[in-house]
Amino acid sequence: MKTPKYHPETLSVRAGSEATEFGENSEALFLNSSFRFKNAAQAAARFGGTEPGNIYSRFTNPTVTMFQNKLAALEGAEQCVATSSGMSAILACVMGLCSAGDHIVASRSIFGTSVQLFSNILKRWGLEVSFVSLTHPEEWTAAVNSKTKLFFVETPSNPLTEVCDIRVLADIAHQAGAYLVVDNCFCTPAIQKPLTLGADIIIHSATKYIDGQGRCLGGAVLGSKELMEPVYGFLRTAGVTMSAFNAWVFLKGLETLYVRMEAHSSKALALATWLEAQPQVTRVYYPGLASHPQHALAMQQQLSGGGIVSFEVKAKAGQSQQEAAWALIDATKLISITANLGDAKSTITHPASTTHSRVTQEARTAAGIGDSLVRIAVGLEHVEDLIADLQVLSQA
Repeated sequence: MKTPKYHPETLSVRAGSEATEFGENSEALFLNSSFRFKNAAQAAARFGGTEPGNIYSRFTNPTVTMFQNKLAALEGAEQCVATSSGMSAILACVMGLCSAGDHIVASRSIFGTSVQLFSNILKRWGLEVSFVSLTHPEEWTAAVNSKTKLFFVETPSNPLTEVCDIRVLADIAHQAGAYLVVDNCFCTPAIQKPLTLGADIIIHSATKYIDGQGRCLGGAVLGSKELMEPVYGFLRTAGVTMSAFNAWVFLKGLETLYVRMEAHSSKALALATWLEAQPQVTRVYYPGLASHPQHALAMQQQLSGGGIVSFEVKAKAGQSQQEAAWALIDATKLISITANLGDAKSTITHPASTTHSRVTQEARTAAGIGDSLVRIAVGLEHVEDLIADLQVLSQA
């Protein structure tokens, strides 16, 4: 019998679910650490990999498996490896696929902690990293050498929402014998599917939109079974593991992913449009706006602009750029002042002094992250209430 081909919205609700003999309609939560075997022979077969099944929740757990299978179905990936956080997903990917002496080409426009991981920690273990412009493919070509193993990008980027041409970078990577890794955190599979555009591996911080309500930490690495085998091997040994409880929360989050991302995007577009008209705003960064440098490309690769809006605030006389940005943030009453994103609650932050504060001033300047920049992760509140919370911007 042919298996029906369901729409993504249906897969987000139904894919990956497996019921126990009790017939529960909501996925079961397995909080146990280990699993029993029928006999010694089965234990040996499970540990030896000749028989599938659960062993120990550091690397096999039914609830985590259901989450992995659901997210893989949504991204169109053969396999998903769930991890304890978004950063541990990046670490597992690199440690699983790279060795000392290998070379990584990464975008300058990535999350500040990702910069720290590549620049400081991984370099100490013999990995070389070159940072290049996200939007200039010729820089990626020039950075390649005989040791290049991975290309790493976020698209849209954090916090300026820059967009790269995934297919072009995939071609450059493959010509060099390297793999393209795309952090799809800002879009999720509801808006963008990098594997269909030529990417080899997808990274997620499930903490963000996959959860959707700011409850749990988690991450994921997705790709072919061949590429995920060493990533899973690293996780099995190193233990950067997703907890069963968090996986259960993410399963519930995925059920509403498509309706949430549609709402985040529509509200973000409305807010970005309003921001562009305000006298105290000098520039707005949002892929859904026609003024965005990569708007046309974004609309080819993405179904919508997503939920992240960044903008630069004009300083008043006697004010520094940071003081102007901080004054706006401090004036808000509704929007949460926190660096997290992907929550149902809108959040606001000053990237230069929070998410990218550990990045050198030189690197921040190269990435275009100035002291006047403010980032809003648009939640699910009514957009008119968000605009009212930012009314100070309408006062010239």
